[in-house]
Amino acid sequence: MKQTVSDFMLERLSAWKVRRVFGYPGDGINGLMGAMGRASERFDYVRVRHEEMAAFMACAHAKFTGEVGVCMATSGPGAIHLLNGLYDARMDHMPVLAIVGQQPRNALGSDYQQEVDLHTLYKDVARYVEVVNTPAQARHVLDRALRIATAERTVCCVIVPNDVQELEAVTSPPRAHGDVYSGIGAAVSQPVPSDADVDRAAAILNEGKRVAILVGAGALGASGEVQAVAERLGAGVAKALLGKAVLPDALPYVTGSIGLLGTKPSWDMMNDCDTLLMVGTTFPYSEFLPKDGQARAVQIDRSPDNVSMRYATEVNLIGDSAQVLSRLLTRLEPKQDPEWRERIELNVRKWWRSLESAAEEPADPINPQKIFHELSKVLPDRAIICGDCGSHTNWYARDVKMRDGMMASLSGKLATMGSGVPYAIAAKMAHPDRPVLAIVGDGAMQMNGNAELVTVKQYCKDWSNPCFVVMVLVNRDLNQVTWEQRALAGDPKFAPAQDVEDFPYAAYGDLLGFEGIKVDRPEDVADAWRAAFAADRPVVIEFAADPNVPPLPPHITLAQAKAYAMALMRGDVDRTGVIRQTVREVLS
Repeated sequence: MKQTVSDFMLERLSAWKVRRVFGYPGDGINGLMGAMGRASERFDYVRVRHEEMAAFMACAHAKFTGEVGVCMATSGPGAIHLLNGLYDARMDHMPVLAIVGQQPRNALGSDYQQEVDLHTLYKDVARYVEVVNTPAQARHVLDRALRIATAERTVCCVIVPNDVQELEAVTSPPRAHGDVYSGIGAAVSQPVPSDADVDRAAAILNEGKRVAILVGAGALGASGEVQAVAERLGAGVAKALLGKAVLPDALPYVTGSIGLLGTKPSWDMMNDCDTLLMVGTTFPYSEFLPKDGQARAVQIDRSPDNVSMRYATEVNLIGDSAQVLSRLLTRLEPKQDPEWRERIELNVRKWWRSLESAAEEPADPINPQKIFHELSKVLPDRAIICGDCGSHTNWYARDVKMRDGMMASLSGKLATMGSGVPYAIAAKMAHPDRPVLAIVGDGAMQMNGNAELVTVKQYCKDWSNPCFVVMVLVNRDLNQVTWEQRALAGDPKFAPAQDVEDFPYAAYGDLLGFEGIKVDRPEDVADAWRAAFAADRPVVIEFAADPNVPPLPPHITLAQAKAYAMALMRGDVDRTGVIRQTVREVLS
């Protein structure tokens, strides 16, 4: 049998050490799917329920493995569906390759069925977009896409018309004018800052009396170095959401998350520091950083595009976080005055006590803070946590205590709903021996999580460790947006848009052959978590949470307070419960 272009492309993916592809079939990629069948022993092909989920999983695969994530979709609607997950990858700087079909070349331009201008569609989300028009082109297009995705940690797209997929492959183009050759292998730039720049950065940090450190996803491979630098400088460490797993929260100087979802110790530290070191982060909210001109700043990042874009920095060190911090450490002097560190540690201790107190406040029926407070106590070692976007993200950011060896991620800069369950599936595919937890709200669960539980059913029998828990926070409200309307716009809850229909999540889990656990009493929360992590099969655990517990930011502005009061005065349908829970939250 002749080797087709599709066969050759999959062979080339194998040569690049791609072993897993997330996708959904369609007639626009029939040739590629036929080749996938012939190459099934080389690939773990994961069939999702919707193409958007394939792109989410490819992004999560990149996050949890460091490899290029690959997703595949048919022409027209399939290619369109990939976009949200691809934007998630682009905005979180993850290497992802999308391979999509297209209508036959001779039909293009005729307003043919499912004909979409994919070049135009993808030119914003993908750094490199190219159509394979001839068999000889497949080699260098695929090689270049993978090389760029790897080197620049970005999204690339290869478009293959379905007639080209079935043509006979050309593995080596003729040696003729206009033909080109390419090879396999990444070409990753490894920038190294000069000794002079490292010396300048060290001088700033040594001169500082009150040093604050902010870490993001770019510091995930530099946990030991971050800890050593923080201890040398007597600094506190705040964590952007994607950097939650950089340091364990048991360290007394870790102030936790920062921003609207952040902690008061992080807010206080940024307001009082005179020096700021940012490591691997593009944290977007400058209002939670020091005031302009308050602190001298140093930034470490692998990309010059990312520095001095949120806060004015004096020295920018471009390179690998671990390597740069190691060089910096040899030039740093221990701080002699412990007052700054002691103040940070006192604030952290007070904060954890206040969270414990807040978690025990009564609510109707369960205080969501208690759900996450109890979770921290029973999380298994080496757990991987996959968050979603919603009010539950507040409690994940503040209340969940990370330990050494854990991993965690969610949709960061895009902050899209619907990523929690597909992220968790990709994490489990990549690490089948590790416990995996998806944290999802009822809105996101109805958006796509329920459908992707069928994907879990399809593949869970192959997982060496059965521990896969999907937690659904049920408050029957698109709660994050409800609170944003109140606090930012001064508008009361608009029930027709915000109410979420009730659904039997635990019973649905039982129907799929999982263990379903439903919790609606606060005294049952701890035992329910323990049962979920001890189960011998996937678990869907739903908690009935009070939507009126306010996710208060670490600092409330006068404008926010006025908007909040205005929303309640305008007849918010949940006004009584909101006022009651706000008073309890503040007093706790």
